[in-house]
Amino acid sequence: MRSLTIEFLTYNTLIFWQESIYCCCMPEVTLKEFHGPILWERFSCRFHIWQQMTLMGLFLYFLTIYLQYHPVPGGLFIMTGDVLPCFDASNLILPEDASCIITVPITLDIAANHGVVVASKTAFPESSSSVSVVENLLQKPSKDDLVDSQALLEDGRTLLDTGIIAVRGKAWFALVELACSCQSMILQLLDSKKEMSLYEDLVAAWVPTKHDWLKKRPLGEELVNKLGKQQMFSYCDHELLFLHFGTSSEVLDHLTGADSGLVGRRHLCSIPATTASDIAASAIVLSSKIAPGVSVGEDSLIYDSSISSGIQIGSLSIVVSVNVPGTIDGIVKDPIRFMLPDRHCIWEVPLSDRSDRVIVYCGLHDNPKTSIYKDGTFCGRPWQKVLHDLCIQEIDLWSSEVGEKCLWNARIFPILPYFEMLQLASWLMGLSGQKNQSMLFLWKRSPRVSLEVLHRSIDFQKMCSGSSSHQADLAAGIARACIGFGLLGRNLSQLSEEILQMELSGAEICKDLMAMCPSLQVHNTTLVPKSRAYQVKVDLLRACKNEALANELENKVWAAVADETASAVRYGFKEDLLDASLGMSSSHQGSIHDNVAEQQNVFRSVKVELPVRVDFVGGWSDTPPWSLERAGCVLNMAICLEGHLPVGTIIKMTRMTSVLITDDALNELIVQDPASIIPPFDVNDPFRLVKCALLVTGVLHDKKLQGKGLEVRTWANVPRGSGLGTSSILAAAVVKGLLQIIDGDDGEENVARLVLVLEQLMGTGGGWQDQIGGLYPGIKFTTSFPGIPLRLQVNPLSASPELMLELHQRLLVVFTGQVRLARRVLQNVVTRYLRRDNLLISSIKRLAELAKLGREALMNGDIDELGNIMMEAWRLHQELDPFCSNQSVDRLFEFSEPYCCGYKLVGAGGGGFALLLAKDAVSANELRHLLSKGSEFDVKVYDWSIFA
Repeated sequence: MRSLTIEFLTYNTLIFWQESIYCCCMPEVTLKEFHGPILWERFSCRFHIWQQMTLMGLFLYFLTIYLQYHPVPGGLFIMTGDVLPCFDASNLILPEDASCIITVPITLDIAANHGVVVASKTAFPESSSSVSVVENLLQKPSKDDLVDSQALLEDGRTLLDTGIIAVRGKAWFALVELACSCQSMILQLLDSKKEMSLYEDLVAAWVPTKHDWLKKRPLGEELVNKLGKQQMFSYCDHELLFLHFGTSSEVLDHLTGADSGLVGRRHLCSIPATTASDIAASAIVLSSKIAPGVSVGEDSLIYDSSISSGIQIGSLSIVVSVNVPGTIDGIVKDPIRFMLPDRHCIWEVPLSDRSDRVIVYCGLHDNPKTSIYKDGTFCGRPWQKVLHDLCIQEIDLWSSEVGEKCLWNARIFPILPYFEMLQLASWLMGLSGQKNQSMLFLWKRSPRVSLEVLHRSIDFQKMCSGSSSHQADLAAGIARACIGFGLLGRNLSQLSEEILQMELSGAEICKDLMAMCPSLQVHNTTLVPKSRAYQVKVDLLRACKNEALANELENKVWAAVADETASAVRYGFKEDLLDASLGMSSSHQGSIHDNVAEQQNVFRSVKVELPVRVDFVGGWSDTPPWSLERAGCVLNMAICLEGHLPVGTIIKMTRMTSVLITDDALNELIVQDPASIIPPFDVNDPFRLVKCALLVTGVLHDKKLQGKGLEVRTWANVPRGSGLGTSSILAAAVVKGLLQIIDGDDGEENVARLVLVLEQLMGTGGGWQDQIGGLYPGIKFTTSFPGIPLRLQVNPLSASPELMLELHQRLLVVFTGQVRLARRVLQNVVTRYLRRDNLLISSIKRLAELAKLGREALMNGDIDELGNIMMEAWRLHQELDPFCSNQSVDRLFEFSEPYCCGYKLVGAGGGGFALLLAKDAVSANELRHLLSKGSEFDVKVYDWSIFA
């Protein structure tokens, strides 16, 4: 199955996956009810659309788009809540004509803070034992509630409601009908200014025991009437993992816990030198501007903020959307002193009914819904102590009509000029003297709001636009520094997207950046390659909407990559491309010069046959310009197919001065004047491989060919688009044969380098692993070291005969019947690298690391571990190129999975050959039989052997 990639953008994600829509969002009602102090104002800013369209409006929008492109019966997959799940959707077994909620067994202490599903003890008869009818839904139940509702499993755990819902068949049609008739319902909600929850209200409509509760909710009657006839089921996924982001403390736990190494601690931010501020190494600063003279403690999170001098932020604290100005009424004053204690949260919220912003704060572990009489706290202190120390009366915070008094409904946050709010924040946190009468007087006479009121008063549009402008300003500063005096290590395409969020000035900023580009010409090309500099210009031109000039300049990007590759192979390669001495070893130059007459009557003929290669792991790290700037590592193997070496060439000298080229497709070309062979070549020219080989070897200008011509015949007995490196290996065969004709250096390393240049000259790109795979026998681990010249180190694996026999018995080499050329894929990957795409760079780094691990696995005789490595490599390939698989390949791998410990497509994927590494020899024979007997798969299992 293709990997399920979730781009986590503050809980606002749409993911299209095969025949379903994934809608990941957090409804506002959930945001205001989850346990603990919250950042919901910031996180919910991307959901201001709910105030205008509400639940049914979004459904109508999404489903209208869906129905335009997807045939019946269709289905909807909804991801809702404050969790990030990790699971394989292909393993879910879902009822056809019903809704189904995904659950996972969980301990009672965790269940007490989440939703719990009470499922029938009897499994759904037409499905697996993991599917049961939902009997009830519980919200944050106590242990007694779980026992009374019979929600406990046999092992003492209960079913956690993950917020993942699948709707299929008849239930899906009922949902579509509801969405298409919801116009009046939307208007009703807007007029009443009431809320609905995508999660709670919708799910309750499918569970009969919740109908009485739902009918008392806004539009509850309509939901029950439209959806209540359908059942809801529970699918228990024992393998599902998830991260819960319901509380501020959980956010910090995930950012600083066991997986903290995966967290980028600095992104899109402006931070002064370490001698000008004290910022802990473990602090996470995202989309923020930090002034000199600021202190940030360990494991704290600063997000979307501007922090001026004099601010101290403690450890394990969270700062969101706080913008402390460095001036008062435009006048620079002494730094404002403010300290946020350890384990505190602070954030700013713009109000919809006025121009003010309100500063909100609390302790990291405060629970807004816990009563002041039941261990409720504010800023980490019991409410009774807060009231006593500050001389505040309960009536100051809660009116007599309030039910349960808690932080949620306490009118505690003043709306005042900014610095007065900061002063009162320090006082309320207990930092500026307990019985401070002046602070008490200022606080009492100020207008104040509670979290509950604030929830209804947030100006989401202003919050979004302010955040976008803030990030765009940061991106602009980073881009200027990157172009002005940096090494172009940033993704200018991504930065431009951020800058263009400023609708009025974004385009002008991009034009200003474009005007700085002439300075790129003076960069030292050993530090900033021309290809990278050109790519920056292309990205900025596209940001400036100059698509025509960007397309024109893009040709220079690829020409620069070709030049850089050529230079890495030999000094001054481009200038000496037609130099006859290029393809000759120095040991032969003198003898050829002295014995031209002797050579005139010699008509040589050479034949070169080579195997193809299968790659286990490491591909893409061998491809220029990556391999010209970073080390590459590949683990691959040379094989024969059906008992033969499938790729080869025969090259003969002739008495004619022309060049005759033929191939196995019966194409033929006679070049009367070899001097006419010059680049660029048409991409549809079937002879450009041989033409480029003639150029890079310098054979046309060699003295041995004076007065003679050449016949070059080539063949490749493998399916087109095989992914076995056929084109590069054929190029290696032709280059090797031509060099043998003129007594040139036909050593494997020299040939491999020349093929690199040949492919750049052809315009196909490509790396060194294919030709290495075909030129060197057996299994080898190859490393490349960037520099001039590029160095390749090929390390053959001297595996035991027993290991090689086991590998031969367990590895199936299967042609999928699917064909796709890798050229466009390669260009996309190279472009992303030239842009410095962080995800791509990390993925290729991991592929290179996996090649090392694969080598160790084989040397240790652990073929099962090699299978695991192949699986991870396949997932990474899908991250690099979402189209490297397709439905046919997915079905093949799904069918083969019970028999295999690993599988992947070879090469760039998209089709071609697959490697299926069986669990043992018996599984391999059974799978071979199933795939070969004319099953539903149009595939061919090839006999293969290691070329030694």
